[in-house]
Amino acid sequence: MAYRIYLVDDDRFLLDLYAVKFKNAGHEVSAFGSGEELLAMLRKPDAVAPSAVLLDLIMPGIGGFGTLEAIRKENLAQGAKIIILSNQGKDTDIEKAKQLSADGYIIKASAIPSEVLSETLRIIDPSAPAPAPTPALATATPPAPPSTEANP
Repeated sequence: MAYRIYLVDDDRFLLDLYAVKFKNAGHEVSAFGSGEELLAMLRKPDAVAPSAVLLDLIMPGIGGFGTLEAIRKENLAQGAKIIILSNQGKDTDIEKAKQLSADGYIIKASAIPSEVLSETLRIIDPSAPAPAPTPALATATPPAPPSTEANP
């Protein structure tokens, strides 16, 4: 199933990296360089809520927590899963995200893009089957060597 994913990060390289990963997996992606850009989009009268918002914490202007607070307070993006995607991995940050009803927390430095993709999909739909391994991963284990025993 294809999902609508909103990515919010002030790091253009990471935005592009994650956007390509999600698009290549068949999902619709919109990228926002700041919390203000995301909120402006979500406040539009004809705004369609995404399936998930991946939200960085440390950004100029309104940071991730301020953006998340506004989303919750104004009932924006109803039904969307809000996932923090940040290099901030302190327990206090994770706890604050939980208090603000974030649906997930992914530490960028600990997850490669394919893991971010699979974790996001798991959060959106926990009942969905796990994605099949890529052919490169499926064949990563070399075949067993042939037996050296003589056949009787």
